Amino acid sequence: MTDDIENTTPDSDTGMDDDWAAAMAEQAVSDSAAPSAQPAQIFPSFGQAEGKASIMNELDMILDIPVQISVELGRTKITIKNLLQLAHGSVVELDAMAGEPMGVFVNGTLIAQGEVVVVNDKFGIRLTDIITPSERMRKIGR
Repeated sequence: MTDDIENTTPDSDTGMDDDWAAAMAEQAVSDSAAPSAQPAQIFPSFGQAEGKASIMNELDMILDIPVQISVELGRTKITIKNLLQLAHGSVVELDAMAGEPMGVFVNGTLIAQGEVVVVNDKFGIRLTDIITPSERMRKIGR
């Protein structure tokens, strides 16, 4: 009885090593007895694409995924005291200058810059500069 207690105490690694060795040996026996199993092909592999039509079919899967686009006029930091004092008609000063391009974000990632336009009484943004993936990587590295 004391031998069983010794092997299960946290300070004794030999009991756990023996258990792992037994489990590994059992797995090796079952692996060698079973025929070689192939992994289930639940999802198609992107590497097995054959031709442009197949690649387009794979890309079509992601084309309907919705993304969040937002435009940022500017930012500022204020204290909670000043935040609580804001009321209807309050003006909050932003760090952006008038006429400066605004950032266009997709899911929180800057992808372009642009300027505000008004079309049929609705605001829009005219893209003036697209951020390339290499520029985005360069900004992350800073």
